[in-house]
Amino acid sequence: MSSSGWILALCLVVLEGGRYAVWAKEGSGSERNCSAIPPYLPPTAVNTTLRLRDLRASMIPLNISAYIIPATDAHLSEYIAPRDARLAWMSGFSGSAGTAVITQNKAVLWTDSRYWIQAERQMDCNWELQRDASIRSITNWLILEIPEGDQVGFDPFLFSVDTFGVYNTNLAPAGRILKSIPDNLVDKIWTDRPPLPPDNPTRLPDSVIERTWPMKVDQIRAQISDNPYKPTAVLLSALDETAWLFNLRGNDIPFNPFFYSYTLLSMDEIWLFVHIERITEELKVYLNSSCYNSYCVQLLEYSSVRTYLKSYLQRLNVRVWVGTEYTNQALYELITPEDKLLTSTYSPVLTTKAVKDATEQRILKEAHVRDAVAVMQLLMWLEKKVPEGTENELTAAHFVDQCRSKQKNSRGPSFETISASGPNAALAHYSPSNETARKLLVNEMYLVDSGGQYLDGTTDITRTVHWGEPSDFQKEAYTRVLMGNIEISRTIFPAGTRGVNMEMLGRRALWEVGLNYGHGTGHGVGNYFGVHEWPVGFQSNNIPFQEGMFTSIEPGYYKEDEFGIRIEDIAVTVPATTKYGHNYLTFETVSLVPYDRKLINTSLLSPEQLHWLNKYYETIRSVVGPELERQALKEEYDWMMKHTAPFLMAEASAVISSVTLLVTVLPSVLLHNLL
Repeated sequence: MSSSGWILALCLVVLEGGRYAVWAKEGSGSERNCSAIPPYLPPTAVNTTLRLRDLRASMIPLNISAYIIPATDAHLSEYIAPRDARLAWMSGFSGSAGTAVITQNKAVLWTDSRYWIQAERQMDCNWELQRDASIRSITNWLILEIPEGDQVGFDPFLFSVDTFGVYNTNLAPAGRILKSIPDNLVDKIWTDRPPLPPDNPTRLPDSVIERTWPMKVDQIRAQISDNPYKPTAVLLSALDETAWLFNLRGNDIPFNPFFYSYTLLSMDEIWLFVHIERITEELKVYLNSSCYNSYCVQLLEYSSVRTYLKSYLQRLNVRVWVGTEYTNQALYELITPEDKLLTSTYSPVLTTKAVKDATEQRILKEAHVRDAVAVMQLLMWLEKKVPEGTENELTAAHFVDQCRSKQKNSRGPSFETISASGPNAALAHYSPSNETARKLLVNEMYLVDSGGQYLDGTTDITRTVHWGEPSDFQKEAYTRVLMGNIEISRTIFPAGTRGVNMEMLGRRALWEVGLNYGHGTGHGVGNYFGVHEWPVGFQSNNIPFQEGMFTSIEPGYYKEDEFGIRIEDIAVTVPATTKYGHNYLTFETVSLVPYDRKLINTSLLSPEQLHWLNKYYETIRSVVGPELERQALKEEYDWMMKHTAPFLMAEASAVISSVTLLVTVLPSVLLHNLL
């Protein structure tokens, strides 16, 4: 091409963004290459030129030099409805964690290591990628890019109280001013923004409820009354708070049974802010919406929450309790003066909901048994089909969804299945598409992270397998990930211990050989709720563990461009018996699917770890076996028995006690009777 031709190509890229960049040069890569002349863009990249032009035009009359777009909604949800996917629409990047900043001459995305490669596949060359997810990185960039005294626009509905506080703390001393703009600028230019979903909320059947909604109201009111700072009401902003309080579910968020709502609960009144036209007459009767005593739910329009909150705050001697993690800045900034506000990190609903009652524990375990059947069906099917060379990442994801759909109380997947082979598995949150799905090969690692929504529970499980001959390094890495899973699962700890104080147990075996992983080690899970349910887990901002909490345990290891490993189970905290102390807890694993024994190097396991593994396999046999028989799944039953055969202690290098050896070599029926 002549020099004039190159110049023309570059001009076309600047004027028309990703569209011309894709056509300017053929390529087979899956990631963009913006340094090439002309730039190369994969078919998964989105052309954002016109969108950025329109947004920048809307910024000018508001006198803002930058505009911040988070990947969340007005309820600070992790998973959002298509109509709230503003970051994805503006940038092309569809990951669940990220923040964009747009100025008149730059567009930049910040996200963490889980999504770097995904971002390079989805964004065009209008965008820069910052490989960082911290607010400090964003604010430092803003201070360098815009002059002192300039304004930075943001939608206060999309900032939590805490998030706004961090931004303001970093920007204000540098003379950069945050400007609250409640009318979202992306919405103004998004002409084909998806509408509100048409489905009505529904109530849970009595068979899965132990606490009625008035009983739950009493629990929360008791905490309001007992609080020494004397709040008069609590404001509930997270979608799962209202859904839990009233035993209701919805369909506004993909994979999450929620509906758009807020609740203001006082000692003698209840206000529910919803799209009233979607509340059926049956639900109005259920909520006692036609009366006005302390157990009558007054229905108010969803969009009126700011107006009504202002009205409530005009009353004398009121104080509103908010959880700062899930209350947006748009509502928080209304609660003035200071003596009308009481804050805690999490609302009393979130901390109460975290501890499952006896019915919730029972039915969530039952859901995991049926879910194990579906996952075993997938793994057995893959063992047969992969050597034939007919399946890919997408067909595997569809198959496990189909298996779950046949189980009792199925309500669909709990998130988009992560079905990843070879180098794709090195992306912790990769999900296949028609453009990216790789054929499943016998000589590659395969990672499947999937879950189901059931009327009685939510599941989330990850298994990594290899159908050929794994390398010694792959086996060691897998075994060390398994060791981390086991070490957390078998630990005994005082009630009230924080997960962050146990988290390193999941990493220790990896750290010993210089390996690690870049994501969290676990999260809470709900009863027909969000698959990531806060505030339970192993991070620094999670609450201490109590009996009856459910959490995932999911260490991993990812070798870029080669393979990925993750082993994830859901476990419930249960009382532990100790020789001397009381009030100790441990974890009972409720995900019941065997690990890939081909990848386990038992010589690395301690006798205690091997004993735990054999006990776990015995539990799978005794709990899932009868369900497989009930469903007349003989082939799956035989597969399960083969893959849960006990490991012999002689395979381990450590010294073996006679008691431990006896436990592992006895037939399974006798073992069950002895233990």
